[in-house]
Amino acid sequence: MTPEDQARQQIDDLLAQCGWVVLDRQRLNLGAGRGIAVREFSLRTGDTDYLLFVDREAVGTVEAKKVGETLTGVEEQSAKYRVGLPAGVRANREPLPFTYETTGIETRFTSLLDPMPRSRQVFAFHRPETLAAWLAQAPATAPDIADHNDTMRALLGRLPPLERTGLRDCQFEAITNLERSLAANRPRALVQMATGSGKTYMAVSSVYRLLRYGGAQRVLFLVDRGNLAKQTLNEFQQFTTPDTGRVFTELYNVQRLQGQQVDPVARVCISTIQRLYSLLSGEAEPDDTLEEQSLFELDDALADKPPKEVRYNPAIPIETFDVIITDECHRSIYNLWRGVLDYFDAFTIGLTATPNKQAFGYFHRNLVMEYGHDRAVADGVNVDYQVYRIKTAITEHGSTIEKYLYVDRRDRQTRARRWEQLDDDLTYAANQLDRDVVAPDQIRKVICAFRDGLPEMFPGRTEVPKTLVFAKDDSHADDIVQTLREEFGAGNDFARKITYRTTGVKPEDLIAQFRNSYYPRIAVTVDMISTGTDIKPLEALLFMRSVKSRTFFEQMKGRGSRVIGDSDFQAVTPDASSKTHFVLIDAVGVCERIKTDDPPLERKPSVAFGKLLDAVATGATDDDTLASLAGRLGRLAGRLTPDEEREIRAQAGGHSARELAEALVMAIDPDQQLAAAQAATGQQEPDAQALRLATKRLVDEATRPFDNPDLREALRLAQQRDAQIIDTVSADSVTFAGWDPQAEDQARAMTQRFGDFLRQHQDEIAALQALYSRPRSAQLHLSDLRKLAAEIAAPPLGLTTDMLWQAYARLDGDRVRGANARRLLTDLVALTRYALTRERDAASTLLPYGEQVEQRYRGWLAEQEAARGRQFTPEQRQWLDLICEQVKTSLSMERDDFDYDPFIQRGGLGKAYDLFGADLTAILAEMNERLIA
Repeated sequence: MTPEDQARQQIDDLLAQCGWVVLDRQRLNLGAGRGIAVREFSLRTGDTDYLLFVDREAVGTVEAKKVGETLTGVEEQSAKYRVGLPAGVRANREPLPFTYETTGIETRFTSLLDPMPRSRQVFAFHRPETLAAWLAQAPATAPDIADHNDTMRALLGRLPPLERTGLRDCQFEAITNLERSLAANRPRALVQMATGSGKTYMAVSSVYRLLRYGGAQRVLFLVDRGNLAKQTLNEFQQFTTPDTGRVFTELYNVQRLQGQQVDPVARVCISTIQRLYSLLSGEAEPDDTLEEQSLFELDDALADKPPKEVRYNPAIPIETFDVIITDECHRSIYNLWRGVLDYFDAFTIGLTATPNKQAFGYFHRNLVMEYGHDRAVADGVNVDYQVYRIKTAITEHGSTIEKYLYVDRRDRQTRARRWEQLDDDLTYAANQLDRDVVAPDQIRKVICAFRDGLPEMFPGRTEVPKTLVFAKDDSHADDIVQTLREEFGAGNDFARKITYRTTGVKPEDLIAQFRNSYYPRIAVTVDMISTGTDIKPLEALLFMRSVKSRTFFEQMKGRGSRVIGDSDFQAVTPDASSKTHFVLIDAVGVCERIKTDDPPLERKPSVAFGKLLDAVATGATDDDTLASLAGRLGRLAGRLTPDEEREIRAQAGGHSARELAEALVMAIDPDQQLAAAQAATGQQEPDAQALRLATKRLVDEATRPFDNPDLREALRLAQQRDAQIIDTVSADSVTFAGWDPQAEDQARAMTQRFGDFLRQHQDEIAALQALYSRPRSAQLHLSDLRKLAAEIAAPPLGLTTDMLWQAYARLDGDRVRGANARRLLTDLVALTRYALTRERDAASTLLPYGEQVEQRYRGWLAEQEAARGRQFTPEQRQWLDLICEQVKTSLSMERDDFDYDPFIQRGGLGKAYDLFGADLTAILAEMNERLIA
C-alpha cells in the first residue's frame, strides 16, 4: 500500500467516524445519509479527492495528501475546486464554502462564511449537521450575506458595546481586549490578572456576552481542581446579567462535569482537565482525591512528559465546545494535557495571575491583558503585603541528638509511639525536618514567635487575625494544629486542619466556615486551599514549608491579597476596621530561596513516591516515570509485611507489588513491545503504527491498577511505614523574629522615590502647588488630589497611599498612626505634608487625614461655643458633624453639597438656613478654613 493509499484509508476512517458516509462516484447515493463524501469527483476545474454533500447539496471539498506533506501550499488547489461543478449537481452556493486539506494525521479547514477566511488546524472533520447549521446561519439567499451572517466568527465582530456597570476598570479592559482579539479571529488569548482582581467574574461576564451576542453554543471552563469547580459554578449561579437583570443559570444551563457525559443542553461545562481527558479517552473517571490535588503541586512530577495521546471520539466531536477557558495555567496543561485543548475546534482563553514561559508560548504570545499585583494594589483591587521573618536554630541548621539518649519513634501509618535509646549520635539536617525527623520544640518555637509577634504585625489588635498555615504534609499539619491550640491556649475550634484527609465534614464546608465565621481563626493546609480558593478575610500567611516553583509561590501569596468590605471583614474579625494589607510570615526562608518555572534538570530521584503514583494515575506514561515507579515498587516489595502484601493484592486485583513493578518494566521494554506488536499483527516486522498500538496496550495494562485510589493509598502507607524520629531532646531557640530586613530597604527606597517626585513636580501639579504654599494661597480641590494619586500610581513610581503609609510606619514607628485603617483619598494630603516636614522636624507625626480634621473640628467647636456663650442644639450638632465628615472625604463643604446625601435627606440647604440662619455662610467659611488648614 502506497503512502497515498494509507493516507486515503485513514481519511476514509476519520470521515466515517465524523458522521460522513464515504462512497465512490459510481456508487453515489445522496440519500444514504445527511452527509455524503464522494471520492474522486470530477469537476470542470479538475478532480477533487472528496466532494462533500450535506442535505443533497454540495458544500465543500477535501484534498488528501500523503503523511508529512505541508498543507498550506495545497490551499490554492482547494480554491480551484470551490467552483466548476458539472451540470445537474446542486450546490448550496458557489463558490463552495468549505474546504479541508488533510493527510489523515494533520487537517486544515477554511470557511468562506468567516468574515476574513483563514485556514486553521483542526483535529478532525466537522460533522455534517454542524456544517448545515453554519450554512443556515448565513443563508445564500440573503440579499446581503455580510449583513445576515450570524455565524460565530461574524457575530464576534459585531458585539454590542460593553457596559461598565458592575465591572472594575481592569475587568472592563480585559473583556474589551479579549473581544478585540476574538473579532480578529486569533485562536488563543492569554489574560493575566492578579489574584483577587476578579478573573472569574470577568470570565463569567465574557461568557455571557459570547453566548448571548457572540454566537457561541457551548463553553468549556477548565479549573485546577474539584474544589474550584464548585466555586466557579457558584460564580455562574450568582452572576446577574447586566441587560436582563436575571441570574445566569436562569437563562443558560451550567453543568459541573462529574459523570461521563457532557449534558447536551448545557451551555457551560465546568471540569478539571483530568476528568475531561478521561471522558474523551473513554478511560475510567478520576477519583475525587486526584481532582482535589492542585496541578501546581504535580507540575514537577509531570514535567517533560509527552502529551497524552488523544484519538477522535465520535461521542464528543471537535465542535462540542466553541470556547475553552483555562483558569490558571500550569506547565502540565501545555505538555501532558495539551492534546485535550488541541482536540476541540475552539477559541482558547487562558486566565492566570502568574504567566510563565510555557503559557506565553502556547498562547502565541497574544497577551491581551496584563494586570499585575503592583497595578492591582495601586487600583485598590488587591492589598499589598509585608514580610515578617522567623528564624530558629533547628530550622536553619538541624540538630544532633547524643547517643544513649531516648527518642520517640512514631509509626507513619498508625502514629503509635515507642521509646528507643540511641546507640550513636543522630544528626539530622534542616531539610529532614517534619518528614524523617519531627522536632516538636522547633514547631513550638515558630508558633510562639508568630504568636508573640502579632502585636508588632497588627498593632492595637487583640484578636488573632485569620491565618493560613502552609504545612509540608498531612502529618506535619497535624503537629502544627496541636501546637497552635496549646500555645494559644485555645480549643479545637480555634485551629483546624483542612487537607484531603479531613474526615467527618466536607473540606469545602470547613473552608466556608473559615471564610465566613469567627472560628476557626487559623487553618492549616498542605495544598488544598493554596491556589484559587477565595478567603477574603485572610490577613496572615505562615509558611512552614518551602516552595521551589515561582508560579506556585505567587499563587500561595495570592490567598492573602484579596480585598473585602469593612462590614464583611468585621463580621469575622470584630476588632479590625479595614483590611489594608496582609503579612507573610516566612519561617523557612521561602522568600529568600531562588524559585523558577523551568522543569527540573534531574529527572526522577527527587520526585516523591506519592507524586509518582499520582502522576501515573493522572496520565503520565513516559518511560522515565514508569521506570522510576517500577524501581520504587521493587524496593518496596522487599520489605512489605504480610498484612501489607495482602492489602496490596486485594486492591490490585491479585497482583503483588513485585508483579506490578514487573509489568511496568515490561511495558517500556522495546523487545516486549515488538513481541506484542508481532503477536497482534502476525507480521515479523510490524509497522510503526502497529508498534505504537501494542506499546499503548502494554502501558495501559501495566498502569490500569494505579487508577484505584485504594491501591495508591495502600502503597503510600506501606512506603511510609518506617517510623519518624520524634526529637523530644533538642531545645530550639529563635535567632530572629521581626520584619524582613529587606523590607526596610524597600520602604526606604519607596519613600525616597516619593520625596524625589514631590520635589521635582511641586511647580507642575496643582495639588502640590497648593500643598507646598505656605501660608496656603491656593485652594486644594478633590479633582487635583485624584490627579496626584494617578500620577504616583502610574509607572515608574507605582505607589499607593497604603503602600506609602506602611513604608513610613516601617521606618518611623510610633510617629505613624493608623497603619491598619482603610485609606481615604484625602489621606494623600496627610502623607504629602508629612513627607515635606519629616526630615526637618523630628516631632512631626503622620495621622490619618480624617483624624486631623476631627481634632481641628473639636477645637473649633469649643471656640465657637465659648464665643456664643451657649452650646449648639443637638440638631445643629448633627449637621455640624455631617459637615465635618464631608470635609474628611472631600476636602471642603460647598453650598451645592447640600443638594446631595446625606444632607438632602434631612432637608438640604433650606433646612440648614432654618437651623443656622444668617450665620450659615460664616460657619461654612470658618469650617473650610480651620478644618482644612
